[in-house]
Amino acid sequence: MRRYTDSEGRPWDVVLGRESFGALLALFVPAAGNRAPPRQSMLGAESRQGAATELADLEPAELDALFERSQPKETG
Repeated sequence: MRRYTDSEGRPWDVVLGRESFGALLALFVPAAGNRAPPRQSMLGAESRQGAATELADLEPAELDALFERSQPKETG
């Protein structure tokens, strides 16, 4: 897990997720009073370990870009 703060100052916990069809995702989960809905963005890795490494190795600007291309996660 990583902690991320977006350009609006909202904190997020970034964790790995998986779609039913197997795609690996970065899930942006609201943290510490952030009332925004969860968001998700596809990762390029093909294995859970590869996705964990990809997420851990992202530079701050790369994490910003991943968040910017994220979409609201459907819940329910």
